[in-house]
Amino acid sequence: MTLQDLGWNAAFEKEFAPFHLKGWKPARLIRDNRITYGALLADGRELEVSMSGKIYHDAETDAELPAVGDWVALEVGIDGGETVIQARLTRQSCFSRRAAGQSAEEQVMVANVNVVVVVTEAGPDFNARRMERYFTLIGRCGAKAVVLLNKADLYPDAHNQAVAEAIRALNAETDVYITSVEKNQGLAGLKNYLKPGISIAFTGSSGVGKSALINLLLGDEAQWTDEVNGITGKGRHTTTARELIVLPKGGMIIDNPGIKEVQMWTDESTLREAFSDIKALAAQCKFDDCKHGADSGCALRGAIEKGELSRARLEGYLKLDGEIEKLRGRRKKRQTIVNREVLRGRKVKARRRSDREFARDLMA
Repeated sequence: MTLQDLGWNAAFEKEFAPFHLKGWKPARLIRDNRITYGALLADGRELEVSMSGKIYHDAETDAELPAVGDWVALEVGIDGGETVIQARLTRQSCFSRRAAGQSAEEQVMVANVNVVVVVTEAGPDFNARRMERYFTLIGRCGAKAVVLLNKADLYPDAHNQAVAEAIRALNAETDVYITSVEKNQGLAGLKNYLKPGISIAFTGSSGVGKSALINLLLGDEAQWTDEVNGITGKGRHTTTARELIVLPKGGMIIDNPGIKEVQMWTDESTLREAFSDIKALAAQCKFDDCKHGADSGCALRGAIEKGELSRARLEGYLKLDGEIEKLRGRRKKRQTIVNREVLRGRKVKARRRSDREFARDLMA
């Protein structure tokens, strides 16, 4: 195994140069144990490592802390001593979402990923609006989007093909494969992405077969899966933590816990790129400030009436646009609070320094 097999490149090498002089070692984080991390070195050693206090205190948000997929600089402990993460290298991509609930925090799912595979199926789990959310987040990340329509053996081929075409219509650059773990079918296309240095993240709802797919790729039961529920037809979710796994024949895969809510963490520019058809139509509206409702000369409403645009897609776009607007407001409010607290902290430190200097003057 080499660093290049783990995704190392010239940009990481250049950034790491000062750390080489300190005797630190490059490693990639493959597991987050909440308190510690699993880190993989080029020689194949896996170490349990901890984070330095400096990294923790310098991070303004949790998203800036090390995450699975990150490249880090390790100060390796001597004679069994503690190995510490002393620096995190700049991420070249980051697949993230807004943390669940009313938070304005970014939740990093995996860093430095090349391909994001969304696993769904052509039955109840498929939802075009949720798929649009995935495509928007993947677009912001800059990774290649791939969709697996799994459990194909449960549905007629014509139905699987129709859903696959519906997904392609949402994002023409997405590769869509119809797969079945039960029948061991449709995975040849996915294996084309499994190359040395390439990181592939799997995501999707619980019970759609992510872990079973990974087991098939690995050829063993590394990601244990549960029995299928006889009522819902879904497998119980068994992946409880993100983990990067290096495949024997090259490539890396990251299994993520099932996602219930695809919360947005992106900007207006990325959203408009994901909905380029709506962006092009909106440019034809009579008024620049058209709200795409009852306004006269609205090109989007005209497209819906002509059957050129589905009302559901437009409503999905407007909903996402509203969520991003609210997120921007929450982030601005949160940053104001953070800045205020930082200033307060500095004032406290200044007062303490003044108190010490005053005490020394009294003792003089």
